[in-house]
Amino acid sequence: MGARLGRECLYVPSCRLGLYLALRHWCEPGGKILMSPVNDDVILFVVLAAGLRPVQAPLSATDGSIDMDAVPDTVWNGLSAVLTTNLYGHPDPARPLRERCDRLGIPLIEDAAHAIGSVTDGKPVGSYGDAAAFSLSKHVGAKAGGFLAFADPALRAPLERARDALLDPARLTAELAYAVRPYAESAVRGLRLAPAAWWVLRLLGLQERDAIRMPLRPAELRQALDSAPSPTAFHSWVRVDMHDYRIAPGRLRLRRLGHLLGRLDERLTAHRAGTERLLSTRWAPRIQAGATVQPLFRVPLLVADRDAAVAALARHRVTTGYLYDPPLDTYAGETFTDPSPAPARAAWFARHALPVDPLRAGPVIDILTSAGTGTAREPHGD
Repeated sequence: MGARLGRECLYVPSCRLGLYLALRHWCEPGGKILMSPVNDDVILFVVLAAGLRPVQAPLSATDGSIDMDAVPDTVWNGLSAVLTTNLYGHPDPARPLRERCDRLGIPLIEDAAHAIGSVTDGKPVGSYGDAAAFSLSKHVGAKAGGFLAFADPALRAPLERARDALLDPARLTAELAYAVRPYAESAVRGLRLAPAAWWVLRLLGLQERDAIRMPLRPAELRQALDSAPSPTAFHSWVRVDMHDYRIAPGRLRLRRLGHLLGRLDERLTAHRAGTERLLSTRWAPRIQAGATVQPLFRVPLLVADRDAAVAALARHRVTTGYLYDPPLDTYAGETFTDPSPAPARAAWFARHALPVDPLRAGPVIDILTSAGTGTAREPHGD
């Protein structure tokens, strides 16, 4: 990945820990950071854990990217950093954001969890920011691991020390569970035991969401803010969906990660082909003529009734994940974040975006067509 990005790359157990590491290194606690309101709630808690105040950005209703032109100067002038999302792999405007951050003298941090193969302005996503955090759970399919990319080789040693100070020791039980998980999941799929599997996960405390967003628990969150910056105080929020996000890897895990990463080009080719197919449907978001087709992690089809589309897919055993509704300013409220100055487009996108795995493009298109799924009409203005 260092050769692909032209940058130093440091292994981390998860993208969320990589983001925390970057925010603590490049951002002073107490500052404000611009971020997308259509994002995993875990990232909101990572930002709060780093001692920063989230500021929700206005978004494009077409693809959920940050709309720089809709950010008022008063907001820009109060920022101490910018965090991109590259939602589902579609790049945020990295070059203009880099230029704006340079003029303001603040760092640009890229969350590239969904965008390991995406390119913008001729350069890979992750090569614009002061740092970029990537996930190996998404395109690579490793269900663990990530890495932090950064430009200055001299920072490797201090970042390694900071990472190691955050890690929990490797555990044999965690390594064994990781080793058998692919076989268990394959058996569950083959036996069509998905509902039973979800029940077992809830019983073990590993399935903590009853809805798209996890419970906010505002009283506990206010107490945690008094301890920020602190990963420990926010652990119960940041660990959701990935309890081993801080565990040092063992040899079994690293060997599997290396094997899967070696197949990355093959996976990106398949994602790009599926993306191209989905972008040819009537539900596809608008893209610029001649724009490069990215190997998206998920393709956000814009449907009139998202919940009905999710239900139609579920009837055919197609699970829809990576939904981010409502936007984070609605979810967290002004107590924990500065709301977007133009929230309507983010709310519309969050309500209508149906994230589709491009590797399942064919079956999904057939199901949505048979269900008579309608196309969402984009809003005009805020």
